[in-house]
Amino acid sequence: MRNRSFAVVVAAVFFAGCAEERDAAPAAQASGPETEELASVPLPEVIVAERAGFIPEGIEYDTANGRILTGSLTEGSIFQIHADGRVTTVVSDPDLVSSIGIEVDEPRNRLLVANSDRSVFEGIGRGQAKLGVYDLAATIANPPADAAYFANDVAGGVDGTAYVTDTRMNVIYRVDTDYRASVFYQFRAVEGLGLNGIVVHPEGYLLVAGGTTLWKVPLDDPGGASQVTLPEAVPGQDGMVWMADGRLAIVSNSGNRVVALTSADDWATGELAGVAPYETQATTAATVGDNIYVIHPHFADADPPSVERVTFR
Repeated sequence: MRNRSFAVVVAAVFFAGCAEERDAAPAAQASGPETEELASVPLPEVIVAERAGFIPEGIEYDTANGRILTGSLTEGSIFQIHADGRVTTVVSDPDLVSSIGIEVDEPRNRLLVANSDRSVFEGIGRGQAKLGVYDLAATIANPPADAAYFANDVAGGVDGTAYVTDTRMNVIYRVDTDYRASVFYQFRAVEGLGLNGIVVHPEGYLLVAGGTTLWKVPLDDPGGASQVTLPEAVPGQDGMVWMADGRLAIVSNSGNRVVALTSADDWATGELAGVAPYETQATTAATVGDNIYVIHPHFADADPPSVERVTFR
């Protein structure tokens, strides 16, 4: 139920419209040659989508089905980008407006989708912060009269809990396995933060990107959030993903590079462990085996999106 004054819907329909079709062809668990192609054939270095306009901001690799999945700022749907560039719909949901960060929760066979409305950045409406799971609601205490919301990225914990960043409110939402949503933590009085990428560390804390900063947020004491000291400024921090060798890869969407970091002190500080440059703006990354692939959404032009394997040096 929406509180008319300031409630923000944190979770919405999970694979809406697909449940009725599950016996015939489950949208989130599709099988057959199309979904097996990426598992059986090595991915090319660059994959250019066959069409433009859907502007994917998030990317994830579905290991079980061997496929690259992306969201869409303009169409909301979740798509598979095939090795030959074909673009096919995996999730079609009228409630998905702008699908941003996505994450495959493989132990539970779920896809978590941060669902927003990009028009909020054009001054239209108040936006939304939704997680594509089931209908849930949470409230932010004493929001300003002009409060606006933008669910950006999502990460899943080992226990199935989902954590969602809200770029406009600088909030981390928590959605448990019973789909109960709550405000996990809100950053206050941090100028220019703009929360974005988020990952869960197995030792019990979140790492969250905001602007040029990286933050550590303990799961058992979010009030103890602290800024990670970085070896150098990483501007435009966007999506983050753990690499197969344990490094943290951060996509710098304004620096046209992926920065790999390690830590010897439980992420009180970070150490530079590699840089992978690319030419066209990218937003998020996916781990495919030992490789990292980034997504080029093409915000400002009509060129088709592409997926590129980056090389660290």
